[in-house]
Amino acid sequence: MNLGNFLKLVEIQTKLASMIPFILGTLFSIYRYKNFKPINFVIMFISLLAFDMATTAINNYYDFKKATDSHKSDYKKKSNIIGSANLKLSQVKGIIGLLIIIAVIFGVILTVKTNIVVLLIGILSFTVGVLYTFGPIPLSRMPLGEIFSGFFMGFVIIFLSIYIHIFDENIVRLMLENSMLSLQVNIKEVLYILIISIPAIGGISNIMLANNICDLEEDIINKRFTLPYYIGKKAAVHLYKAVYYVGFLAIIAMVVLKIAPIINLLVLLTFLPVNKNIDKFYEKQIKSETFILAVKNFAMMNVPQIILMIIVNIFNYFIK
Repeated sequence: MNLGNFLKLVEIQTKLASMIPFILGTLFSIYRYKNFKPINFVIMFISLLAFDMATTAINNYYDFKKATDSHKSDYKKKSNIIGSANLKLSQVKGIIGLLIIIAVIFGVILTVKTNIVVLLIGILSFTVGVLYTFGPIPLSRMPLGEIFSGFFMGFVIIFLSIYIHIFDENIVRLMLENSMLSLQVNIKEVLYILIISIPAIGGISNIMLANNICDLEEDIINKRFTLPYYIGKKAAVHLYKAVYYVGFLAIIAMVVLKIAPIINLLVLLTFLPVNKNIDKFYEKQIKSETFILAVKNFAMMNVPQIILMIIVNIFNYFIK
């Protein structure tokens, strides 16, 4: 397998969905908690990227194997890199295994450098990531895919990318004392992190929702009953629009609550182009034409936050 096929197998272009929340969380840690641990940053980056690539490869492998007989020929040739590039399944499984091993090793190293909370969240994320694409009824083939993808890739990644820098500040603390296991949570700070995460949660959920809306007919053929199947395409498109609006409200809320700098309100300037893309998606839901709009909206709502937070952190560094 050459590098080009590997990058297609792991769909490297989609890794922004995990890297953007990771960077946002890191910048938020620097801004709010004035804390950044470079080694922990690098370790989590490697573990996260390896695991994200592994789950995508598992998804492609599983979809290739499970395509129905009546649809398999066309699917192999056009829709899946395993079929179109004639990749050996044994080779694909080997790559998946290697990526998982890398993710686990660096995850364990990160746990050693932080605490057990990181390990438990990592195990939960790993389990959900595998169940998302694998098993008798993968989460991605159920009406829960948007919820799980948005929560774990939006909130959990941002939370962990903050926590690895401030694990000793007891935002979340797990203690074993006198045979009693107790969990302490700073509810206020966790809620603040949730608010920061809402634009990412919504953007990632909508990427999957848009994909499922566009693929509704094909998914039914492949016995993949996603959220649009249960609520109907019209309601799914309305939900798609509402999720973006909640994201913009969250941007206002995080500034009002002084979680983020006031300059973050400049992100609201993206409302018009985002809304224009929403209108285009309302007109037609075609994978080859309008699905990309969900990716663009995710980037337009979150990349400006990264740029603004970088500017603020640099400014704060030089005036402290």
